[in-house]
Amino acid sequence: MDTNGSATLTLSPPIPHRASNGLWWGLLGVAAFSFTVPLTRVAVGGLSPLFVGSGRAVVAAVLAALALALTRQHLPRGKQWLRLAMIAGGIVVGFPLLTSFALTSAPASHGAVVIALLPAATATVAVLRGREHSSKAFWAATIIGALAAIGFAFLQSGSLGAIGWSDLLLFGAVIAAAIGYAEGGLLARELGAWQTVSWALVLASPLMVTLNGFAMVQQPPSAAPVQWAAFAYLGVISMFLGFFAWYHGLAIGPMAHVSQIQLIQPVLSICWAWLLLGEALTWVTISGGLAVIVCAGFAVRVRLSPSRQPRNS
Repeated sequence: MDTNGSATLTLSPPIPHRASNGLWWGLLGVAAFSFTVPLTRVAVGGLSPLFVGSGRAVVAAVLAALALALTRQHLPRGKQWLRLAMIAGGIVVGFPLLTSFALTSAPASHGAVVIALLPAATATVAVLRGREHSSKAFWAATIIGALAAIGFAFLQSGSLGAIGWSDLLLFGAVIAAAIGYAEGGLLARELGAWQTVSWALVLASPLMVTLNGFAMVQQPPSAAPVQWAAFAYLGVISMFLGFFAWYHGLAIGPMAHVSQIQLIQPVLSICWAWLLLGEALTWVTISGGLAVIVCAGFAVRVRLSPSRQPRNS
């Protein structure tokens, strides 16, 4: 990342580039994100999925606008706005709305297993976006991981010939987030990491405010305190502050190592679903999660190794 294009240093003094620091910050970000699926499940228990999916983005957009204004960030230029629109469509609009609707019926542990495809999906989009030539091992691991997730969804639906709408929504959420993450990673080299997320939130805010207003008219929000607390976490932590820790860890690096910490996120999410929601840990959930995580981890590792191998040999 170009230090002239990033305002990360405007928020804190120069940091020592130690791998352990980057790993700990990355772990903090992943820990924050790991509560997203189970707490979304809690929130939609009392609030409409449209309100949860749009409202969390509105809360985060307000915080993002304040952060951008207080640090006096320069406006993006030209085609950067189009790329921000793509990022916003993926991580601000697509992923929150699709997961909110999916988790009205799917258990949180089920959603965590399907979303475990995200690291490999992001790597795939990055390969296609960058027009890179990847190895057969990468594509094999990605395809096997996708088949494992689809097989898990079939088994959970109770029929080998049917798949639920919640699964289709979750797969759509994975694709949307993968596009947003991959494009965001490229644009972050120009605008800075947290700035890219913040501008995407601000850009999507008119649409999300409109959707949130429609949701409030259609179904006036009324929920228990625990459901409002879950909604607040989604808006403040999952959609905003969690990105500060995550991208701070990536900035310290090494990025190739820190990025792989995301592979433990579905494991943590399944654990939180068990502890907080009392969801049962069946052998199908455990084996399906392990299969997807192993394939995703191998795909990401293979994706990263070609650029590093020549230096180490």
